[in-house]
Amino acid sequence: MKIVEKSLKPVLAGLLLAGLTGCTQVDAGNLGVVMKWGEIQDVALQEGIHFRTPVKTQIINISTRVHKMEASATASSKDLQVVSTKIALNYRIDAGQIVEVFRNIGTRMIVENTIIDPALQESLKQATAQYTAEELITKRQEVKATLGDSIKVTLAKSDILVTELSITDFQFAPEYQQAVEAKQVAEQRALTARNDLARIKVEAEQAEAKAQGTANAMLARAEAEAKAQELLRKTISAEIVYLRAVEKWDGKQPTIVGEGGAILDLGAIKKAAGR
Repeated sequence: MKIVEKSLKPVLAGLLLAGLTGCTQVDAGNLGVVMKWGEIQDVALQEGIHFRTPVKTQIINISTRVHKMEASATASSKDLQVVSTKIALNYRIDAGQIVEVFRNIGTRMIVENTIIDPALQESLKQATAQYTAEELITKRQEVKATLGDSIKVTLAKSDILVTELSITDFQFAPEYQQAVEAKQVAEQRALTARNDLARIKVEAEQAEAKAQGTANAMLARAEAEAKAQELLRKTISAEIVYLRAVEKWDGKQPTIVGEGGAILDLGAIKKAAGR
């Protein structure tokens, strides 16, 4: 009996070892591409533990998650200015085509080096060629959209899906950068001068309007006074003149100087005539 047990131990150990080496795991966020004797199988394995035949079968994990890739690129603008930038791309491999991608291209690193990076370089050249250097700065969002559309179309042909794309600020040759900065300074100064001129013009118009308003007010007052005087003149009659004279008379008769220097007293004459 002991002899039988001793003979079974190596067999059991071998079976256990074969079972352990025959298990493989497809990690979360991956699909398992199956290769039998080096031939890629058409169906990928889902996440979890799977049994395989050692030596004969190999299972390769291929990520289906979103990955980020950055690339530096250089191109030319429409006006032939050299421009460089850094592109950041978020992408994932189409899970439904994972086997074909692996069969036709290879692992994710090979996908990035042989498919994505060349596509970024070419798409940037096509996009920047549509804009002048100045437009690359002033229409950055439009350029980004143009570049993104081009990359999506190109990579989709290889079953690579773009989820996000961003570009850093465009960099130009130092000489052109200095020229752009000088132009911006000149434009800012011109804008300041135009604003100052507009302000001075407005202030002058305000002062003129104020002076005109004052003159109009003075003219209106003068016209009102003239009209009042004219109205008063028309209403004055001989009776009013006489009334004003009577109001000012002190009750004394006037003295009249006659011929030869004789002084006639009208009051005395009236008394004599009364007698």
